Amino acid sequence: MVASVLKTQSFIIFLILFFITIITSFSRLTVAYGYSELFGKYISPSSLGLKREKLSHLHFYLHDVLLGKNITGIRVVDGKPSTNRSSQFMFGDVYVIDDPLTIEPDINSKTVGKAQGTYTVASQGELSLLMVTNFAFTEGKYNGSTLSVLGRNEVLSTVREIPIVGGSGVFRFARGYAQVRTQSINQARAIVEYNVFVFHYR
Repeated sequence: MVASVLKTQSFIIFLILFFITIITSFSRLTVAYGYSELFGKYISPSSLGLKREKLSHLHFYLHDVLLGKNITGIRVVDGKPSTNRSSQFMFGDVYVIDDPLTIEPDINSKTVGKAQGTYTVASQGELSLLMVTNFAFTEGKYNGSTLSVLGRNEVLSTVREIPIVGGSGVFRFARGYAQVRTQSINQARAIVEYNVFVFHYR
């Protein structure tokens, strides 16, 4: 009977040591591969001052000036040499913009920010742009805040939607979309109306 008790005790000690070894090894692997709380962990949204989500509507006009005085958009890549294109839509061209955003269609009306980024003519069969742009606001409670836009802009459609994929400042953790309408367009300039609907916390 004594032998049986000793055998049982030895087995229990073996199990305890086995599990201690497993746990120690797992902990070392966790630290070694960056999965510890030093690298990433769950936190409460309230710890960042995030309260109930808000929905804001912003309305403004973008002015993209390609010719004449005070140019705000320049072509930095000409797609024609590399694509040998026959398309009338300038497929492959890339533009960099620093376009004013105003509260009225008149470019001399109050400026509320800038659209800064790029757009690429990304379709051979229509005037469709890939927009990669930040709206940097300079007015009111949005001063210093930005919204990031990434999506397709089919210029000749009456109304199109472009995703809002993020932001900064007031618009941290932003998500939403911009409803876009062209007011006027020619070779020299475009005036585009934006209605932006965006969820944010601040």
